Order: sequence, then C-alpha cells, then structure tokens
Amino acid sequence: MATGTERPPLNTGVHDTSRAAITARHLRTDRWWLAPAATAAGLLAFIVYSTWRAFGNAHYYAAPYVSPFYSPCLAQNCETMKGGPNLEIFGGWWGISPALIILVFPLGFRMTCYYYRKAYYRSFWASPPACAVAEPHKKYSGETRFPLILQNIHRYFFYAAVLVAVILTWDTVLAFRNSDYEWGHMGLGTILMVINIALIWAYTISCHSCRHVMGGKLKHFSKHPVRYRLWGWVGKLNHRHMQLAWASLISVALADFYVYLLASGVFDDPRLF
Repeated sequence: MATGTERPPLNTGVHDTSRAAITARHLRTDRWWLAPAATAAGLLAFIVYSTWRAFGNAHYYAAPYVSPFYSPCLAQNCETMKGGPNLEIFGGWWGISPALIILVFPLGFRMTCYYYRKAYYRSFWASPPACAVAEPHKKYSGETRFPLILQNIHRYFFYAAVLVAVILTWDTVLAFRNSDYEWGHMGLGTILMVINIALIWAYTISCHSCRHVMGGKLKHFSKHPVRYRLWGWVGKLNHRHMQLAWASLISVALADFYVYLLASGVFDDPRLF
C-alpha cells in the first residue's frame, strides 16, 4: 500500500520493505522511555555501589554481623569471624578483596535471570527499549551466539545461589548474638539480616529454574502430588519475581551498607534485647 512517504533507510525488522513505509520510529505518544531509564538508573546505581564495596576490602565485619557481599569468606586474608563462614579455600596467594570470589555466583545468577535479562536488554541495549518501539539494531540473533548464549547456564548459577543463600541463612542465625558472641540477643542489624535473607530466599525460589526443578519434567502431576504442590507454590511466587528481584537487590545493598556503617564506627548497633 502506498503511503506517499519515503521509506526509512533500514530494511530489517519493522522497517522491512514488506512493511508499511512509515518514517517515524514509532507512533507512541506516552513517556515510554521512563521505565527503561529508571531501570537503567537503578541497576547502574547498584553496579557502582557493589563495585566500590567489593574492591574496598574493608569494613565488612562488625561482630556479630558480616556483609552479604563477603560471605562466605573464601580467602586467607579475610577478617576472623567467630562462628562465621571462614573457609579459606584460597590461601595467602590471594591478595585482593575476597568479595570478588563469592560475588561471581550471586551476580551470575542475577545477570542470567529471566527478569534481569529483560531489564538490561531493554535499558542498556535497547533490544527493544519498549513495546511497539523498534530496536536500533540491524541484526538480531537472540541468545544463539556468544556472548548471550551463556545465558543458558542460568540453571547452574541457580544451584550456586541456593548454596550461598544457605550460608547467608547461617550468618543470620549468628546475628542473634551480641558483640561478645553471647546468644539470645537481637539488634537492629539482626532485623535487617532477617528481612534480607527472607527476600533472598523468596527471589531465589521464585526463579524459573526452581519452578522447572519442582515440576518441569513431570508428565503426570497426579502421580507426584508433593512436587505438584511445590510447583504450584513456586509458580505463585514466580508471578512476583520482578518485585522480589528488586526488593532483594535493595535489601542486600542495605544490609551491606549497615555493616559498613557499624564497622567504620559511624554508630553502634541499637540493641533491642
């Protein structure tokens, strides 16, 4: 159909020669760019903060609290945490921040997460930036080529994330002590640790990979009632995966920052009992 307009220079996607020759990149009149811009700002803020803290290699332990960025501490140059996860798998040859070892796993889990793929594909790569807005790329290969084909290892990062969550759960249990390692105490940091680990577990088990583990390969749900029920519970959480992703991202940053404030001597942990 002739429209009386000149055809755009691109010959792919919505500007293919078989489509209507519309010169505008899109016909949306709303502020469609706000969502990807806000997502980019949020993710960028966390990247900057976590990078600063990971390379800082200081102020990550204030008894009995340990920063989730530095747990488990796998290097010999870690601060001694009584009862904490001092595994020291990496010996004295590891001279830089121990956080750089462990953060590979939770960050790998989040970066390959289905929601975060959508978030940074739209926000940083404009692929596409919003619904009914054409992406600027001439070619699209999806996740079939390097490096995006590495997204397929998400299921393996899920198992590593579960292990990290178990260790952070132990850290939360240890938070029910005072600075002298005596049990039966609770401070403001304890509450933050409990909230953080609850959100981390909720985000982890609401993952699509977890849902697949629960019931993805079952042919007859009636023959596996327990797994079917678990699959249903995970499915309900999966509907809130985006919200849980952001909530847990904020909570882990807040927990780390709180430990940083305590360890750097800004104030003392308020004790409830």
